Amino acid sequence: MPRLTKIGATILRNEAIGFTCIILLTWLAEIVALPHLLYHEPKEFLWSRVLVRTAVVLAIWLWVHFATRRLLRRLHELEGFLLVCSWCRKVGKDGGWLTMEEYFGSHLATETSHGICPVCAEKQIAAHRTAVRVTPAKPPA
Repeated sequence: MPRLTKIGATILRNEAIGFTCIILLTWLAEIVALPHLLYHEPKEFLWSRVLVRTAVVLAIWLWVHFATRRLLRRLHELEGFLLVCSWCRKVGKDGGWLTMEEYFGSHLATETSHGICPVCAEKQIAAHRTAVRVTPAKPPA
């Protein structure tokens, strides 16, 4: 699981502060009897009302928190894409262009090697045969 970036952690912290404020305001409204002042309800502290409201806000907070984490991870994943030239296969990094070998050598602890996939091998063999006008050998009957 990838770590959140500094910006991602700030976003989640701001969400937490906002939801905490909502919960505190819910409790404050019940403590100062705001429903009595605004709607002339009986002046009493109703545990059930404040606890249900707190539970609803916590459930929404939990859902928003995990949805935001998922979106931030996806955004981090998308930001991790490499910019690769379609023609020469060089990698764009910090305004410059590096060969694949240079990029992997400087950014990853891995060596590079070269090979050819079966599809490209067939294409290259066919192009070579066409260029040198060699007819493919016929299999023995």
